[in-house]
Amino acid sequence: MRILLLVHAFNSLSQRLFVELRRRGHQLSVEFDVNDALTCEAVELFQPHLVLAPFLKRAIPESVWRNHCCLVVHPGPPGDRGPSALDRAILEGRKEWGVTVLQANQVLDGGPIWASRSFQMREVTKSSLYRHEVTEAAVAAVLEAVEKWEAGDQRPVPQGRWPGLVVRERPLLRQEERAIHWQQDDTATVLRKIRSADGFPGVRDRLAGRELYLYDAHPAPGLSGPPGALLGRSGEFLCRATRDGAVWIGHLRDPLGANPFKLPTVQVLGEAALSLPELEGAPRRIRYQEADGVGYLHFAFYNGAMGTEACQALLAAYREACRRPTRVLVLLGGPDFWSNGMDLNRIEAAPSPADESWRNINAVDDLAEAILTTTDRITIAALQGNAGAGGVFLARAADRVWARPGVILNPHYKDMGNLYGSEYWTYLLPRHAGEAQARRIMEARLPMGVEEAQACGLVDERVEAPDFLAGVRERAARLAASPELASLLEAKRRERERDEAKRPLASYRTQELERMRLNFYGFDPSYHVARHHFVHKVPKARTPPTLALHRRLDWTKPGHGDEERRHG
Repeated sequence: MRILLLVHAFNSLSQRLFVELRRRGHQLSVEFDVNDALTCEAVELFQPHLVLAPFLKRAIPESVWRNHCCLVVHPGPPGDRGPSALDRAILEGRKEWGVTVLQANQVLDGGPIWASRSFQMREVTKSSLYRHEVTEAAVAAVLEAVEKWEAGDQRPVPQGRWPGLVVRERPLLRQEERAIHWQQDDTATVLRKIRSADGFPGVRDRLAGRELYLYDAHPAPGLSGPPGALLGRSGEFLCRATRDGAVWIGHLRDPLGANPFKLPTVQVLGEAALSLPELEGAPRRIRYQEADGVGYLHFAFYNGAMGTEACQALLAAYREACRRPTRVLVLLGGPDFWSNGMDLNRIEAAPSPADESWRNINAVDDLAEAILTTTDRITIAALQGNAGAGGVFLARAADRVWARPGVILNPHYKDMGNLYGSEYWTYLLPRHAGEAQARRIMEARLPMGVEEAQACGLVDERVEAPDFLAGVRERAARLAASPELASLLEAKRRERERDEAKRPLASYRTQELERMRLNFYGFDPSYHVARHHFVHKVPKARTPPTLALHRRLDWTKPGHGDEERRHG
């Protein structure tokens, strides 16, 4: 079928559904919901059998939903209505929540129901729940709804006839409802409030005399003080007392500042934070574990962004891990992201974004080089979360890439203002995917599921265990104990020597960085413009033709032979 994804932005859920539906043979096109006129034009051009809205902030135009079946994904159980469904579920401490796929009509979130799924809530941020539980539930419910519609022998259930449904009309969650009352709120309440707004819109609060938005909160066991007091700092974190303990706050946003986007807390507060005492016990972005002859290097950077200092710290940790008497080293990234490459927010906030871009890409390249030139152990990139741009090729620098089945990869750079990219991709991608496939991947600029990534050599193995980390540990321990490990290491060493003799690794980096230097310092400002728009969340004025199949010059408008099916 032709399915039009109508989205506010091409977010993680939209990308996952795009991948899953394409994998099942459907023809997908994407339209950003800029205004009613463009939405109606997109429908007229593509003439979809179905319109699917996994992430919208406005109602679908009546002329569209009256003439086409429009499936809306609502991140709440049947009967829940309103734009802050998941926010409220976290704030209220719900133990179970759900996703509903309903058909758009004149009542917002009030249309008949095609499918729903429930899930157990974890005590994590809204963003983490959305990328895992909400996404998995939404994929299952959407696939069920699409199959039902395609079969043509089932109709959606009006909400009034859905078993046990209770309508809950709940408006947009206001900052006043999220407000932290430091004198009264305990640690659990403070964490719920901040997590319910992470990553958007954040919790508005006063800190060091300024009105700021809080993100990235973690418990601070063992620390306490007068409620609301700033107790100290550690790295990029600041510690603030609650009624019964304290929390660490990792990121802030100053809407009136020179850089009105998320940045590390200590960077935003400046002298107000640096004057505080140094404390121990802040969350560790990087940590190392060892078991059964295997080293595990975790690096859970906020939103997967790896700035210059983060890359340097990770490189130091990697080198230290390589001094350990292990023969297998697993690079685990974080639970939500493996890596998304350079930290664009920090680059945007730098005195010279061009200079900071150059420092950042060289720091990432140093890490990639260290992984590529490790010959005394097998390195494994284990992707429990998504990866994008340079993060994909940093993972591919490892000997093996293992991935959770639901992971999404974006192995391309060009959407960031025709950025050329580095991380030795010109060596790694043709080596694993072949020259022709490499060109296709970089030009397509489309998200990729694990199955496709495996077919083109970006992923070696899907770890389909119920517990991904347990599955990784079991496989890694088996590899470390394998009698074939010595021969695998010898083959790895010889292959690196052959590749180096054919073309030195340094030459790939030099060639890539020559192109990157033009992106950063050349006459074409596209990268700087695209980065500015991305960081400042500037709304899209149009849908790029890489996503909007119906807006390409080579698109042929369908005939009207399937009119009956389109109107269902």
